[in-house]
Amino acid sequence: MNADQAVVFLIILMALLLFIWGRWRYDLVAMMVLLTSVLSGAVTSDQAFSGFAHPAVVTVAAVLILSRCLLKSNVLDIVYKWLSQTSSSPNRQASSLTGLVVILSGFMNNVGALALLMPVGIRMAR
Repeated sequence: MNADQAVVFLIILMALLLFIWGRWRYDLVAMMVLLTSVLSGAVTSDQAFSGFAHPAVVTVAAVLILSRCLLKSNVLDIVYKWLSQTSSSPNRQASSLTGLVVILSGFMNNVGALALLMPVGIRMAR
């Protein structure tokens, strides 16, 4: 094992320990790992930050922001109330929610439809 491999394994071990420890948020740990990888020379800065421009990363970030905005604006409360009133049993609620996600997936990204209605599903589960 050469020095570069040892550095990478040490960074991965540090990340795993920090994730298991759970005192720091996972996004901070991930950014620390990224910066440590660049500063140690294991990864070039171009390689390290090229993933942020990937369409999947941008899509997930945008959907999470949109989902949070809808949650804060209480628009999802209307959907929750409608699903709760139309479906009495948990099986029917799950089927109704799945059907709504299927309909939305016909017009938008599947991940986006799921992320938009995930807060409704979590609230229904409670």
